[in-house]
Amino acid sequence: MQTFPLENISIDEAQQRQFTLIDVVTRHFRGDELLTLGDLGVTKGINKPTFTKKVEETLADFFNAERAILVRGAGTGALRMGFFSFLKAGDRLLVHDAPIYPTSKTTLEMMGIELVYVDFHDSKALNSIILQTPNLKGVLIQHTRQRIDDHYDLSEVIQIIQSLSPNLTIITDDNYAAMKVKHIGVQVGADLSTFSLFKLMGPEGIGLVLGKKELINKIEQVNYSGGSQVQGYEALEALRGLVYAPVMLAIQAKVNEQLLLLLNNGAVKEVKKAYLANAQSKVILVEFSKPIAKKVLLYANEFGATPNPVGAESKYEFAPMFYRVSGTFLAADPSLENSMIRINPLRSGPETIIRILKRSIERALER
Repeated sequence: MQTFPLENISIDEAQQRQFTLIDVVTRHFRGDELLTLGDLGVTKGINKPTFTKKVEETLADFFNAERAILVRGAGTGALRMGFFSFLKAGDRLLVHDAPIYPTSKTTLEMMGIELVYVDFHDSKALNSIILQTPNLKGVLIQHTRQRIDDHYDLSEVIQIIQSLSPNLTIITDDNYAAMKVKHIGVQVGADLSTFSLFKLMGPEGIGLVLGKKELINKIEQVNYSGGSQVQGYEALEALRGLVYAPVMLAIQAKVNEQLLLLLNNGAVKEVKKAYLANAQSKVILVEFSKPIAKKVLLYANEFGATPNPVGAESKYEFAPMFYRVSGTFLAADPSLENSMIRINPLRSGPETIIRILKRSIERALER
């Protein structure tokens, strides 16, 4: 098996990204405003909290997008609002020939969208399907990997699509990629980028949509009610979390690399092979020499590893997470359920993970 994980920015680059974000923040806020919890309600003239609007303008500036809007529903909600801005029932949407992230698939099915599949690795097939498919309205590109062997380059796929049909709306799912990699979709030509701020140390259920002004305006129009608004205190909390995300995630990426080296050099003898992969967050896939994956997960929980995500890299998750291979990967290869687990270091170091893995395997082999 071969994997093609996305390339993370370095710790030095992450530090500079933090500095840049703070610089942008200070251009949009007075100092005393940053020491408040923000405002509530629908301010006359903008129909949302003033601080929410300020944070949206800050994030649009930081990500070099025309506009930004904070939405409810985290990454799923952001994608859903993005779809609503340019699709209607019966429209055709081009997607990668791979299992679609379950919540995205549910939204598209509920909207009555017809999915057109093509392998994003095959530029000739991509060319052919775009030119031969009538009434194609847009393209969904997941930034992280949907299949273990995915290796398409986001920027290259966007360039090919735009050269063939510049009127197609391109929306990218940048969950698990934003603040980890050099560029997200909107920064390399996509019309919309969507991701969860809950996965970036923000408050529960808050998502972000970035992109073309006319599309963001449509999202804003359907989120006009007071109950739909992200409140000022939530917007500020999302901004505070985002400040700390890049350096934290760069450290996490470094631990992943250290783990890969340790495991593939025999640190745990029952490990057949370890792989670094985006599944969907960047994790270590651990393949065992025996079908003990389910038992290892059971005992890892007893030794302090978290067994399931809260927001998959949310502010609540700091202990290492030992959990099953992602649903999209299992859909592609169901046999992985018994032979492989994934480990996300989160805030832990490699020594902690090796200790928990060894003890969990020992218990699994006893019974």
